[in-house]
Amino acid sequence: MNDKGKKVVILGVSGGIACYRVPEIISILRDEFEFFVVMTAAATEFITPLTFKIISGNPVTLDLFDDTSEKVDHVALADVADLFVVAPATANAIAKFAHGIADDALSTYHLSLDVPRLLCPSMNHRMLNHAATKANLKTLESRGYHIMPPVSGHLACGHVAMGRLPEPADIAAKIRELLS
Repeated sequence: MNDKGKKVVILGVSGGIACYRVPEIISILRDEFEFFVVMTAAATEFITPLTFKIISGNPVTLDLFDDTSEKVDHVALADVADLFVVAPATANAIAKFAHGIADDALSTYHLSLDVPRLLCPSMNHRMLNHAATKANLKTLESRGYHIMPPVSGHLACGHVAMGRLPEPADIAAKIRELLS
């Protein structure tokens, strides 16, 4: 919880086309919770950090070695976080989390936080159905992670299949549930 009495959500954004839908989650919840966004380099190819900075009102973490934080550094942020959410959670991010790889800001935060975790997988249906992705999700679920399954719909590849990010309003409702 922050000094204003708001619960703190660290929102990880990994690199998938669904990134463009994520700011709506913050817009829905910003009066209730404080958001700090951590983006992977791949995510910045889909949406700019400036979008998240404006919507959240907080600096965006891109790299552990950039001192861009005006409010909270990455060590202090781990101490005030109440929930860690990753949306979209790509196959790459999920694999890193399952195997304890910490080679960027997002995967390092993942290992440094001791709070409930919500992953919202979003990816091509073939990647989602790959044995490695299924095993990684099962591993994380067995560790107590909350997994919000992707939904069926039009994917960036042109297919209609399971793999879409759930609706931002549904993710917002899950965040409220986990923080209540």
